[in-house]
Amino acid sequence: MPAPEATYDVLGIGNAIVDVLGRVDDGFLTAQGLVKGSMALIDGARAETLYGAMSGGVESSGGSAANTVAGVASFGGRSAFVGKVADDPLGEVFARDLRSVGVAYDAPPASGGEPTARCMVFVTPDAQRTMCTFLGVSRELARADLDPDLVARSRVTFMEGYLWDPPAAKDAFVRAAEVAHAHGREVALSLSDPFCVERHRASFLDLIDHHIDLVIANELEIKSLFETDSFDEAAQRVASLSRLAVLTRSERGAVVVSGAERVVVPAVPVDRVVDTTGAGDLFAAGFLYGHTHGYGLERAARLGARAAAEVISHMGARPKIELAALRDA
Repeated sequence: MPAPEATYDVLGIGNAIVDVLGRVDDGFLTAQGLVKGSMALIDGARAETLYGAMSGGVESSGGSAANTVAGVASFGGRSAFVGKVADDPLGEVFARDLRSVGVAYDAPPASGGEPTARCMVFVTPDAQRTMCTFLGVSRELARADLDPDLVARSRVTFMEGYLWDPPAAKDAFVRAAEVAHAHGREVALSLSDPFCVERHRASFLDLIDHHIDLVIANELEIKSLFETDSFDEAAQRVASLSRLAVLTRSERGAVVVSGAERVVVPAVPVDRVVDTTGAGDLFAAGFLYGHTHGYGLERAARLGARAAAEVISHMGARPKIELAALRDA
């Protein structure tokens, strides 16, 4: 089937979440019964309690795939997002904020059900992040929320593993991949988090084998996927399933694997790590921008490393500068 003219470089599909970021000390975590460095899913009542306990929290649109497409837009790329919010104040925050950074977001808000998702991110002085996420209406994304024409007009459809839990969302992912491939487009998947991989290992492997062109994962995630302690083995095995894999290794940089080809890029040093929130999302943004603009594997990965370095140098999961300034750095 011939593809229509590409309107967007990257279409993100994922949880539409409002991030609420705040600085806390270890005593706050202890008092709230939170495990430092963890990511926990919570219910609505717990979300309200933690939200009320935060002082001076900064609210912005968030979610892994949303952060990535916002990064693509900051590089000067054309991006869009599909995700579900409610007709409530946080839903308005999400839509307004995402559009303000140049991402196309046209989904009508849902009414009468769950509220908009939120993620409380507690950052301690050592830059560790502790996250509590209430998924709300975001997890109700379904096939009906997809616009096939939007998928067909996007060079890459990028899906986040965090949304792989609900059956309706799984169906939407597979449908999006089918539409993308029918029009000669690419499909990318972020594994999102080791706990996602542990829960969905078999179905992730099947999804990658049958529907994914590009896998984006960190070292822990990819080793968990193949149940091995060897990064090299995991990299070799993912190359047999997916045409392209981008594997990040924190301070050890990243490895891009394409068949027998392996490209290694170093991490970009920063004066001080302030907050690691969004590092993987922005690496993905840099790589996907480069990939959709013909940069080649090494140059695209270096762009991702620069974006990740920028976002960990300050609070928050979004860049503080226009990332277009990093393109030719």
